[in-house]
Amino acid sequence: MENLEESIGEEENYGIDQEYSDPETGEYFTDDSCDCILDRKITWLSLPRLCLERVFSFLPDWDRKTAALVCRQWHNVMRSPSLWRHRRFHFSGRISKFRKPDYSSTIAYVSHLGAYLERLEVTVCPPRKTQAALRLKGAITQLFSELIRVRAPLRSLAVMNLELDRRAWTSSLRASVVGCLISFLQRGSSKLNSICLSGMRNCIHQGLELLSALLHYETRFYPRCYISSLDLEAFFSGSVNVYLNSSVPDNLSQLQCLTDLRLSYSCLSDELLMALQQRHGGGRRKSSRDGNTLQTFLLHCCLKEPHQQLICGSSWATLASSCPDLKVKISVNQVVNNDRLARMLLPEIPLSEYCMSASYSPNEDWSPKPLLSDILPQYRHTIQHLNLDFGANNFGESLDEELLELVKVCERLVELSICAFLEIRTVARLLDMSLTQSSLKEIHVRICSFNEAAGEEEEALEEMLSSYLHLPPDLCFSAIIYPFE
Repeated sequence: MENLEESIGEEENYGIDQEYSDPETGEYFTDDSCDCILDRKITWLSLPRLCLERVFSFLPDWDRKTAALVCRQWHNVMRSPSLWRHRRFHFSGRISKFRKPDYSSTIAYVSHLGAYLERLEVTVCPPRKTQAALRLKGAITQLFSELIRVRAPLRSLAVMNLELDRRAWTSSLRASVVGCLISFLQRGSSKLNSICLSGMRNCIHQGLELLSALLHYETRFYPRCYISSLDLEAFFSGSVNVYLNSSVPDNLSQLQCLTDLRLSYSCLSDELLMALQQRHGGGRRKSSRDGNTLQTFLLHCCLKEPHQQLICGSSWATLASSCPDLKVKISVNQVVNNDRLARMLLPEIPLSEYCMSASYSPNEDWSPKPLLSDILPQYRHTIQHLNLDFGANNFGESLDEELLELVKVCERLVELSICAFLEIRTVARLLDMSLTQSSLKEIHVRICSFNEAAGEEEEALEEMLSSYLHLPPDLCFSAIIYPFE
């Protein structure tokens, strides 16, 4: 790793006679004087290389640079490729008078250490102006050009929140960004097995171009390499009725080794479910030991995206039959219409996780009771994780008994997270359930309250919890009062 110093902002030459400094005292010393330092730091300096690599992996770049100056052993450990395999970057497209552009360090890192990079995550701050979009396009183009040049052995790639449907992205800039990603798939790493393009928000044409490039990538390298994890949440623009386009199921059906798939609900159709199950021989039962059955299928449904399409329960049943280890996770944001929820949450779905956020919903008349008492109990044999944020939607309506009954009947429930107007004693009853219901290991409760009553409820909660001082060590529990103005 010849250019380690440059990549972390240090241009000094590390030679045999290099002087090192103690990061605590600032004292400089040569190798001849290391003995006195060893006396003071014998515990750290005598650690095995493997332990040092593990510790250094948690350090930010500045601390790594300082640690590399302590002694030759630490400097050599800092050159280990294992310390530079995973990286996260943030692109904003903004410029500052006081520091370099945020992507300049990214390009330098890839230039010097990209040969060791196996997992790369780039999060973009969506641009508001065309100038910022232009800078982002330039940064992304440079980044992928460098990745191709150094032949980075990427196994996982994530480019998130581009939001190409914003006005700041002109048609030519959108085409350049999409073309850049396609070029990387054609000429870049041959080891990719995990790809995340969430929040990209393509038009249907460019989105299909990228899907086609993914398919050609897998076709070219299969069976030596294949895509097993694919995150396409908000991959298409929110205004597109993706479920009406048959090309999406056709492309996804040809990714033969896909085990983890994440999509927006606007992509879901009977054709898609049929295409996913046909990957596995038209219903022939397999298990995860075969290595290429769909195991995790996550759907995200948002109020502002199309979600009113009708799905047949038989389509879900057929998919569940062909993928017996399948776990479906559904996340719902601001959809507070019980008819729509019932249309989405069909009993044939092997649902293992349900997450719902209804805070600040425009529908103030919505009642969560049908969800708790009628819809979610359908999954009492499968659901393991339940996260419900009702906010102020149940103000004036008690949900305590419905919630407790739901927890009681869900025999495999591991985690419960709830935010709603609840009674203090409901927390105590949940804790009692966790002591008898062996599967329930995590409980997080936020009790909504108006400001004038928050103080009294906090005292009541504290008094109640004082009688539960000896909870099981494997139980993760929290309960707070969440004040509303």
